[in-house]
Amino acid sequence: QVQLVESGGGLVQAGGSLRLSCVASITFFGLKSMGWYRLVPGRQRELVARITRDANTNYADSVKGRFTISRDNAKNTVYLQMNSLKPEDTAVYHCNSFPSVNWGQGTQVTVSS
Repeated sequence: QVQLVESGGGLVQAGGSLRLSCVASITFFGLKSMGWYRLVPGRQRELVARITRDANTNYADSVKGRFTISRDNAKNTVYLQMNSLKPEDTAVYHCNSFPSVNWGQGTQVTVSS
């Protein structure tokens, strides 16, 4: 059964850091690109970071230089290290593969000013 389980969110002050984790029960995880997305009510889901199977990465301009995506194929896990957090980073963060599978519940990140 395909499953995505995100964790690591929480409440943090502006300038703080969080590390998100996503355990993906996906066939051939190591062969797939993975992405972290965020969703704010009333707005479209935004892709913030992507990592290929070869560990090449790219980022949305809004998080470049602050967020780092990584993966551990042995653990079927993708991470998002978030530093220098800003209030505008507040959202529910989800991971997914390319092509996408059913979305997990996500993890809430709230950054206070």
